[in-house]
Amino acid sequence: MLIEQIPEVFRRFLPGVIWRGDKTRKVIYLTFDDGPNPLNTPWLLDELDRLQIKATFFCIGGNVERHPDLYQEIIRRGHRVGVHGYAHVRGLFKDRKAFDEDCAKAASLIDSDLYRPPHGKLYIDQFKAMSKRYKVILWDVITRDYNPKLPPEKIYDIAVKYGRNGSIVVFHDSQKAMKNMRYAFPKAVEFWKQQGYQFETL
Repeated sequence: MLIEQIPEVFRRFLPGVIWRGDKTRKVIYLTFDDGPNPLNTPWLLDELDRLQIKATFFCIGGNVERHPDLYQEIIRRGHRVGVHGYAHVRGLFKDRKAFDEDCAKAASLIDSDLYRPPHGKLYIDQFKAMSKRYKVILWDVITRDYNPKLPPEKIYDIAVKYGRNGSIVVFHDSQKAMKNMRYAFPKAVEFWKQQGYQFETL
């Protein structure tokens, strides 16, 4: 549970960071990290259309630069976009100047007031600095679809076990996560719909 859903006591160390939406509403906020990806994003966009829901895509600037048409297609279909860095660097392992340069390069390609740090990890002062420029979004549930050692069924189980009112749920729009995500995400959406949940963008 420490991975899939960070306990409230730890969340308090990062005031101002958004972990979850309104706890009183049956709403799920689906988010997809690491795209756009030509092997996966077209399928994902079509599946979201089929399910008649909108999501928020936290895009890597380098992928946007390589696949600008896919990035524009995400927006054209009515989804929200957010910044996920340019090269997916971890703030904990970059000096401040290099980190700032990476963020600035991503911001030049992605027009958004939303930011999610790669791997969800920054120093406290980096979180504070980014909070002045963006709404910093972490998550209420991370499905771990990126882990190839976990079977797709386990990813689905994580999503439906921890999803709740206001949950910001993370899947990944990447080749590594493709098998797990493609299995678990549609099934989880169908489950949540049966439970009366709506879906909104951040």
